[in-house]
Amino acid sequence: MAKPRYDHLWPLVHAERAALADDLADLTEEQWEQRSLCEDWTVEEVVAHLTATASLNQWKWLRSMLAARFRPAVHNRRRLAEHLGTDPAETLDRFRAIVDSTTSPSGHIPAYLGEVVVHAQDIRQPLGLTRTPSVDALTPVAEFFARRNFTVPSSSRVADLQLRADDGPFVGGRGALVTGSTLALVMSMAGRPQYVDELDGPGVQLLRTRLRPVTRPARRRKRS
Repeated sequence: MAKPRYDHLWPLVHAERAALADDLADLTEEQWEQRSLCEDWTVEEVVAHLTATASLNQWKWLRSMLAARFRPAVHNRRRLAEHLGTDPAETLDRFRAIVDSTTSPSGHIPAYLGEVVVHAQDIRQPLGLTRTPSVDALTPVAEFFARRNFTVPSSSRVADLQLRADDGPFVGGRGALVTGSTLALVMSMAGRPQYVDELDGPGVQLLRTRLRPVTRPARRRKRS
């Protein structure tokens, strides 16, 4: 069976990156240091991570993983540090430079669209920014996350559940029903418990038990 082609998703990736860059343009220094929803990364560190992901082709990714002894956390930390600027303005400039990039470690473009969608919300939610990605961008991410584990165990989190978006065409899985916006479903599959309260249905409690929020103290990064 031929592998599906996802090149038509690149314009959506580019649009979501550009929208995030616009949202970041007027942040204060304190906002750049705000802890995001992504573990213990700050807003600035998440942006640098997105730049890193869009700068790695398959061979660069493989070399980096080999050097990290296939420890993803080590790989991510090293590449993040590589793409941090000397200040937030430079970090943002580096991110703007990859807005139209079609470089990725593999051909799983829905996953990299998901990378932008999820991490953008990791940034926006703590800052109180309310932009919602388009349903056109969210739907292929939801379908991919529900179908398989890739960079996150998204499919495992919703095993034995039926997911149904109330603002778009996405439907996936079988079992106890969970309904809500496509964004809330995507973010919940990505492991962000902050979005589970936006969902309804008899399957919500099971999903909630599978998501464990991590509480970590805010920290400031020292620049070299």
